[in-house]
Amino acid sequence: MDTDVIIETTNLTKRYGHQTAVDSLTFQVNEGEVFGFLGPNGAGKTTTLLMLLGLSRSSEGNAKVCGLEPERNAREVKRMVGYLPENVGFYEDLNAVQSLEYIANLNGLNGDQIRDKILDALKEVGLSDDLEKKVGVYSRGMKQRLGIAEVLIKDPKVMFLDEPTLGLDPDGASKMIDLIQALNRDRNITVLLSSHHLQQVQKISNRVGIMIRGKMVAEGTIDALAKEKFGVGEKVYTLEEIYLKYFQEV
Repeated sequence: MDTDVIIETTNLTKRYGHQTAVDSLTFQVNEGEVFGFLGPNGAGKTTTLLMLLGLSRSSEGNAKVCGLEPERNAREVKRMVGYLPENVGFYEDLNAVQSLEYIANLNGLNGDQIRDKILDALKEVGLSDDLEKKVGVYSRGMKQRLGIAEVLIKDPKVMFLDEPTLGLDPDGASKMIDLIQALNRDRNITVLLSSHHLQQVQKISNRVGIMIRGKMVAEGTIDALAKEKFGVGEKVYTLEEIYLKYFQEV
């Protein structure tokens, strides 16, 4: 495995009975990248994330995250990887600090410095003024930012984000994208971003992969994919136009 490759799959496959959810998936994500992971519902994106986290076993093929195989080294991978699921959940009767202290203890993080790390993470995601509020009164956007703070207290090398802007209003979605971009830039966190919001993905991604019916049908920079599908010309194509072209041809 090359030193600059932080996520790598080779013929990664997941079957449920006779149904193939992920079909011979092969791709790489380089350290420091934001990789946009695209595809319709049921394409196999979340199943792929679960295999990369070691939360689901593959049927065939293999994967490496930070040089480790998630199935064999799930605990070590989880120490280096942060995961924000589509529907992040917290105990609603706890406030933000209590919520993160609970998560920190579950992850074996403790000591005198953990509270400072929690406060720093909450400041970084813009929740310093809401520390004492019960999570039950948080908006969805605030809960998503609290989920990012939960990820940050582990000092991750990689973040897997599954639809982080789903259900947010335009302002909340824009702030979330700006936050992800800042964390990638300032902390050099590699980001695998699964999303349906193509304009947001186009704004921050170095490269994208398009997954349809369990297969990766395209992978590369947006300019390279546009050239592959539309040829060379003066028009600048959006990620949405490129995505629809691939989707229609499958």
